[in-house]
Amino acid sequence: MGTKMDARKYIRIRGANENNLKNIDVDIPRNELVVLTGLSGSGKSSLAFDTIYAEGQRRYMESLSSYARQFLGQMEKPDVESIEGLSPAISIDQKSTNHNPRSTVGTVTEIYDYFRLLYARVGIPHCPKCGREIAKQTVDQMVDQIMALPERTRIQLLAPVVRGRKGTHAKLLERAKRSGYVRVRIDGNMYELSEDIALEKNIKHNIEIVVDRLIVRPGIEKRLTDSVESVLHLAEGLLVVDVIDGEPMNFSQSFSCPDCGISIEEIEPRSFSFNNPFGACPECYGLGYKMEFAEELIIPDPSLSINEGAIAVLGWQSCTDKSSFTRAILDALCKEYNFDLDTPFEKYPKKIHDILINGTNGKIVKVFYKGQRGEGVYDVAFEGLIKNVERRYRETGSETVKAEYETFMNVTPCSACGGQRLKPGALAVTVADKNIAEVTSLSIEKLQQFLKDLKLSDTQMMIGGQILKEIRARIQFLMDVGLDYLTLSRATGTLSGGEAQRIRLATQIGSGLVGVAYILDEPSIGLHQRDNDKLLATLKHLRDLGNTLIVVEHDEDTMLAADYIVDIGPGAGEHGGEVVAAGTAEEIMQNNNSVTGAYLSGKIKIPVPEERKKPDGWLKVIGAKENNLKNIDVAFPLGVMTCVTGVSGSGKSSLVNEILYKRLARDLNRARTIPGKHRKIEGLDRVDKVINIDQSPIGRTPRSNPATYTGVFDLIRDLFAATPDAKARGYKKGRFSFNVKGGRCEACAGDGILKIEMHFLPDVYVPCEVCGGKRYNRETLEVKYKGKSIYDVLNMTVEEALAFFEHVPSIRRKMQTLYDVGLSYIRLGQPSTELSGGEAQRIKLAAELSKRSTGKTVYILDEPTTGLHFADVHKLTEILRRLASDGNTVIVIEHNLDVIKTADYIIDIGPEGGDRGGTVVACGTPEEVAANEKSYTGKYIDEMLKRK
Repeated sequence: MGTKMDARKYIRIRGANENNLKNIDVDIPRNELVVLTGLSGSGKSSLAFDTIYAEGQRRYMESLSSYARQFLGQMEKPDVESIEGLSPAISIDQKSTNHNPRSTVGTVTEIYDYFRLLYARVGIPHCPKCGREIAKQTVDQMVDQIMALPERTRIQLLAPVVRGRKGTHAKLLERAKRSGYVRVRIDGNMYELSEDIALEKNIKHNIEIVVDRLIVRPGIEKRLTDSVESVLHLAEGLLVVDVIDGEPMNFSQSFSCPDCGISIEEIEPRSFSFNNPFGACPECYGLGYKMEFAEELIIPDPSLSINEGAIAVLGWQSCTDKSSFTRAILDALCKEYNFDLDTPFEKYPKKIHDILINGTNGKIVKVFYKGQRGEGVYDVAFEGLIKNVERRYRETGSETVKAEYETFMNVTPCSACGGQRLKPGALAVTVADKNIAEVTSLSIEKLQQFLKDLKLSDTQMMIGGQILKEIRARIQFLMDVGLDYLTLSRATGTLSGGEAQRIRLATQIGSGLVGVAYILDEPSIGLHQRDNDKLLATLKHLRDLGNTLIVVEHDEDTMLAADYIVDIGPGAGEHGGEVVAAGTAEEIMQNNNSVTGAYLSGKIKIPVPEERKKPDGWLKVIGAKENNLKNIDVAFPLGVMTCVTGVSGSGKSSLVNEILYKRLARDLNRARTIPGKHRKIEGLDRVDKVINIDQSPIGRTPRSNPATYTGVFDLIRDLFAATPDAKARGYKKGRFSFNVKGGRCEACAGDGILKIEMHFLPDVYVPCEVCGGKRYNRETLEVKYKGKSIYDVLNMTVEEALAFFEHVPSIRRKMQTLYDVGLSYIRLGQPSTELSGGEAQRIKLAAELSKRSTGKTVYILDEPTTGLHFADVHKLTEILRRLASDGNTVIVIEHNLDVIKTADYIIDIGPEGGDRGGTVVACGTPEEVAANEKSYTGKYIDEMLKRK
């Protein structure tokens, strides 16, 4: 009996071999908070996600009927001998955030659904035009309004019986026919009811029965009243008057404005959904913004004249060439409106500027053009640069050209709804004098206060009490995970990995499930130390409900709070995949084999530099106002490593990514971006380029890999092309590329794998039979360098390649940098799709390190410690210091205290998130910030510096 009980207390994993795991056996206690840790690439995720989660999912799928399974696809069985004691698994990772622009914080947490219900049931409708409250219309009011139409106007009274519902509606049409009606309008087309009307079952239809056709004249009041009553009876209080050759009139016994004569549709939850045609703004289809060509991107530098190339947009770059048609048009405009093309664009008077941007308003100019087929005079009504490129964008069939045009577009709020995404009718419904868009754009903290102070009438309270209770509970969960600065209208695509994960965590707490295995991937990313306690309390709350939490994490606080730690290692990649230590934090610290334990106990420390470097100069951002920044001036020191810190949502990313990076990218790298709001930046002449090293993948296809990204593959191909074998066969370096015909295996086009599409089942990837997954044809593989073929070289790890190419300095240098950034374990030909975010970022760092430095580069990194173990952070701080030691400027947005304490300078933004942030709380060396009473970061840095 004892052993049976024990089996229930543990998830027993035996013989796990997924990816680099080396046949490991591990027991994970159930209903506990368990942390899996270890170096980056050691196999933590392979154990947590590819083994435990995959098997939990697969077993759950197996329990479904075969009918249900065919829609879900087949799950691969992980490479593991057995797992006992497994609960249904829910994974909360970073990759699964929805980047659909229609997805917002409100829709993901389902709070928006409750708000839609609340507004539909207790909201007070107003007239969208004049703003007065709307009450129901009586039959007499409707008749009076129809009789006010000009005499002899022909009208039809329609009863809208079906609005936007799927189905064939055959019974309804049959009933209408039996009731004596003759005509019906379906989806805008007239039909006789005597016809055989077959409707598509899966398409939404609108059906209106024609009840009466009349000509407005005195004396028809009685008949009109009878017909109106029949329509209202048929269509449950709705009436459409189809005015022939005029606008249709909508009436409703429910809501209409007697002053403006506007009736709004019946209010229902879908009226407030921006993902449904019934609620979405018809101009922007509920997105709230439009992509439009921006003048500042079409003419990026207005100090240039047109002859000097002021117009940068595609199709108009040729206007500097005197023989082009675009130049002929501009010459004609010059002649007509008396201006020249040598004047700087910004010096043109408003009239000329408008003509060039918005056109001649239909006025025709005579264009003299001499082309290859002769010459002639053409009448052209110039439509303006913006309209012209809009038309070219619409008409082009090439996706590449479309993408190129899109770089000249900017996202602007929709002019119809002002970015509020809904129809005017829905925005005119209020609860406590706020419409639904205003409520969702309050920060969570302010929204909580608004709901607290909300006063409703007794009737409204009876209807909405239950809904409000649900909303308040969910808002509280968002507060608990430290997201009080977000708004419900924030698009999920703009959230950081950690924020998105914490939102899903809040949603899970709301569902209150018990007996589930939650698997989380670094939920502390992007979270300031101050908010860490909130997150840990949330995780413990989930555990106390009776769930198992398996967290892949590198954060010290989380490890110390965990009930059990499993340390995977000892190294990364080939050198990892074993359980080094397992037990409580205390036990791990006493284990001599565990690197994690050594860092936790303080045996190994990341050293604080002996002296802080002094800045060579300053890059000053003046008047930063983007998002929540409060018109601040910030000075970034040049030639040193700076950390920008502050609680989540304080405005760090707005300052560094939106203003500083975009402005530097535009001015130094000639990128087409529009920087965030600021007055000016001083000191731009001190730097010559900016590089943003983020965690986005280095490539989106399996064809890109570390060797191609760092450029080392070119050098390796040169080396192979120079071998006696290759020379004898006449092979050039192109022969050794798997992207072009010649040396690659044509059966799989150099992919090494073939994708076989299986209906109802997931696509299966099989190694190519012809080349056996080697990507090259036999002849190419016969060329050897030091006994190895090009395939063997691509299959080497960085560590092996370093030894293999030790006498080739150009290749060795690039390999050394990959080794230095802690990527000794990755294979040169490893597809970029298999690399984690942290690994991709370090490959980019290595590529930068291997370049010859100018000493005037600005490097910007946003949370580079994501996914990094203490030992990797140690390496990272050394690399960042190396970058800064050449006179370059390194600016890092970071929460990790080990990185912050090694910085030369700190800029702390805050004090809180959202509206209560956006100011500079402290700046200076870590020691100076630690001494500042007002800085939250300072308190934690102070503790770290004392540990020295």
